[in-house]
Amino acid sequence: MDGLFEMGAASASRGGSLSHSDHAAAPLAVRMRPRTLEELVGQSSLRAPGSPLHQVVEGGQSLSLLLWGPPGTGKTTIASIVSRSTDRRFVEISAVSAGVKEVRAAIDAARAELVATGKETVLFVDEVHRFSKAQQDALLPGVENRWVTLVAATTENPFFSVISPLLSRSLLLRLESLTDDDIRGVLLRALEDERGLGGSVTISDEALDHLVRLAGGDARRSLTYLEAAAGAASEGEITLEAAERAVDQAAVRYDRQGDQHYDVVSAFIKSVRGSDADAALHYLARMIEAGEDPRFIARRLMILASEDIGLADSTALQTAVAAAQTVQLIGMPEAQLTLAHATIALAVAPKSNAVTNAIFAARADVAAGKIGNVPPHLRDAHYEGAKKIGHGEAYKYAHDEPFGIATQQYAPEAVADAEYYRPTTHGAEAGVKERWERVRKIVRGQDG
Repeated sequence: MDGLFEMGAASASRGGSLSHSDHAAAPLAVRMRPRTLEELVGQSSLRAPGSPLHQVVEGGQSLSLLLWGPPGTGKTTIASIVSRSTDRRFVEISAVSAGVKEVRAAIDAARAELVATGKETVLFVDEVHRFSKAQQDALLPGVENRWVTLVAATTENPFFSVISPLLSRSLLLRLESLTDDDIRGVLLRALEDERGLGGSVTISDEALDHLVRLAGGDARRSLTYLEAAAGAASEGEITLEAAERAVDQAAVRYDRQGDQHYDVVSAFIKSVRGSDADAALHYLARMIEAGEDPRFIARRLMILASEDIGLADSTALQTAVAAAQTVQLIGMPEAQLTLAHATIALAVAPKSNAVTNAIFAARADVAAGKIGNVPPHLRDAHYEGAKKIGHGEAYKYAHDEPFGIATQQYAPEAVADAEYYRPTTHGAEAGVKERWERVRKIVRGQDG
C-alpha cells in the first residue's frame, strides 16, 4: 500500500535483529540505530529514569507521543524503541505520500489486530506537520480509542502545524540538537561496533573533526558520511583527504556548482548583516535554485532581524515574521518574491547588535552567580500575610509618578549598577538611546 510501511517489533529496518547478509547490505545509519533508551545519544532529560518516555517504554503505557525536534535527533529511533520494548506491531506512515485512505486503513488494521490477537500497534507518522487537517483528523479515532499508540514526528512547531485535538491527546516531547560531542560519540561507536564497521578502519583526528562539523548535529547524516568515507579509505585509515572526497561523493555539496550548504547560508546571512543587498540576493537565488526549504530561509531572516538589526529598525522583525507567514501560506514559487522582499528590507535596514549584546551580558552575569534577592518592595504582595513580612512595602506605582517613571531600585543588589542594554546611534535606535539614557538616570536617581 502506497505510503504505508509495516513490520514487526523486531524489524530489521527499525533496529531489530538482522541476518548476516542483511546486516552487510543495510546502510550504516540503519545498522547502528539504537535499540534501547540507554543506547540513545543525547536527550538526557527524556531518557532519565521516571521520565514520561521511560514510563512509556518500561511501563508499556499506551500513551501517544508527539516528538518535536531537528532532523537526526532520534525521533524515528524512539518510535522503534517504543515498539520493540513493548513487543508491538510497528507500522510507519509517511506524511509525504500517505493520504486519508492510508491513515484509515492503518488504524482499521490495528483495531482488527487488537481484537483478534490482543497485540497492540505502534503507528509512526513521520513529518506529521505535512498532513492536512483532514488527514490529522483521521488519526483521532485510533488515538482516542487507543487502537494505536501514535508516535508522530515533526521538525516544525507543533503548536502551529498540529491540530489542537491531536496535540491535547499526545505527550509532547521536545528533542534537542545533538552536540558535537554527541556526534563524535556516535561516529566512534560506529567505527568499533560489530553492527557498524567493526574496527575495520581507523580515522584521523582531522577527518573525525571534519565529519562532526559537516553533520551539523544530525546523527543519521554523520553515519552516512562516515560510511562513504570508510569506502574511500586506503590502507585502513580514513584521512582528511579521503573524508573530504567521500563526503563530496555522498552529495552533501549544496548545489550542482559544488557549493556547500552551510557556506552559502553563512554567506547569505553575512551579506544581509553587511548591508549588501545585491550579494544577499545572489545567495538567496542560489538557495532557491538548489531547492532549499523556503521556511528555513525565512527562519534565518527572523533570527537576523533581532540579532543584527534590533531596535535600529523594529519593523525588520515584523517584516521577517510576515515573510515567514507568507511562505507558509502560499509556498513556492510565489514565496520567492516575499523572501526577496524581506532580504532586501533587512539588508538595507540600519544595523545594531545592542539587543544581542544585552541578553548575552545579562545571561553571563546570571551564569556567574550574580543573582541576588528580588528587592522586597517588588515582591508579590497579593497573598495574605505578604505585607507583614515587608513584601510590596514602599513600592512606587510608576503611573503615579512624573513622566510615568518611578525612582526606585528594580534590579537585585548584585546587579544594581549593571548596564546591559547599550543602544547605538544607528537608525531609530538613536532616539531609543536618547530616551533610555534619560529614563535610566531617573530610575536610578541620577537625574539632575
